[in-house]
Amino acid sequence: MKKNVGNFDKAVRLVIAAILTVLIFTKIITGVWAVIAIILAAVLLFTSFFSICPLYMMLGINTEKVKKTA
Repeated sequence: MKKNVGNFDKAVRLVIAAILTVLIFTKIITGVWAVIAIILAAVLLFTSFFSICPLYMMLGINTEKVKKTA
């Protein structure tokens, strides 16, 4: 699969995942919302580590910098 998530996008995803994780472990988010937040944080981590976002693929978005060939 072709990478479509750039460095800035990865950083934003990691920060959001970290914030959600802190909110869950400090019991600020509980119940069903905590489960949703865990799933969202896991998806954000997965997409940032592998630089692939299926939603971006469907929408035709690519934040990865294009490498110039010589």
